Amino acid sequence: MITNPSPSLSFRNKLQAYIHLTRFDKPVGIELVLWSTLWAVFLAGVEVGQLPPWHVVVIFFVGATLMRAAGCAINDFADRKVDGHVARTKTRPLADGRLSGREAVWAFLVLSWISACLLVFLPIDVFIWSFGGVALAFIYPFMKRFTHLPQVFLAAAFGWGIPMAYVAVSSVVTGQAQVDFWAWLLFIGYMAWTVAYDTQYAMADREDDLKIGVKSTAILFGKHDVLIISLLQGVFLLCMAPVFWHYFADTVGIWSVVPLLPVIAMFIWQNKQCLTYDRQLCFKAFLDNVWVGRYLFLVILILTWLEVA
Repeated sequence: MITNPSPSLSFRNKLQAYIHLTRFDKPVGIELVLWSTLWAVFLAGVEVGQLPPWHVVVIFFVGATLMRAAGCAINDFADRKVDGHVARTKTRPLADGRLSGREAVWAFLVLSWISACLLVFLPIDVFIWSFGGVALAFIYPFMKRFTHLPQVFLAAAFGWGIPMAYVAVSSVVTGQAQVDFWAWLLFIGYMAWTVAYDTQYAMADREDDLKIGVKSTAILFGKHDVLIISLLQGVFLLCMAPVFWHYFADTVGIWSVVPLLPVIAMFIWQNKQCLTYDRQLCFKAFLDNVWVGRYLFLVILILTWLEVA
């Protein structure tokens, strides 16, 4: 049951509630958005033949962090009437009454505004493209009431930084905004990976979601969930392989795609955990995806340096 926000919270407790609302205390979610955005920033740099301008890297680093936090705030607003009935989410600040729905909406608006302010240091094209990301971040939480595919909207929202990164780097370096085939292939691959790992996340909540009528891919996929997760991970790898080959084969040849092999091992380990159908292990499989993001960013960073140095 949702309680009324407490007017007696101290400043420290109120601040802690906002930190919990925006998940700044749980950096894994931030990283899952951040690393893919930075993949795109550096790959876009290879596309124009140089390392990306460092002010672009910093702006996308901060912007991705803030927009993920904004997304969490509006997600909790949308879920404020159901989070109290789910074991994993019943201590969220709107569910336990530490914050009100109005405060969550204001957090979303303020964080989105700060993110938008960062874009004054980039060409106007980036600002125009940002409206797509804000719209996706806003509508995603409400989709789980209407479709079993809310994870697709989440993936698009999380991945929107990819085309934005290409627009930013190309506009700053060449004066012309460009989002080419390789940017969209990276975006599609990232979406497949995101739907896969968020289905792992949803598997941990499936029993509670069925009781309260919340829709998810974990419910839609049913007994075929791990198989479909594996297929989505395969789509991700099939997208990443030609992307890596396109950008780095001229410099390192076959070694441009060999670094993807450890990712296969990571996915196999995740899926073995999910096959137990244990809530904690499914959630751990989701958390392990942060190592995929970190590892691939390190690979892209090294290969980018070799390509443009």
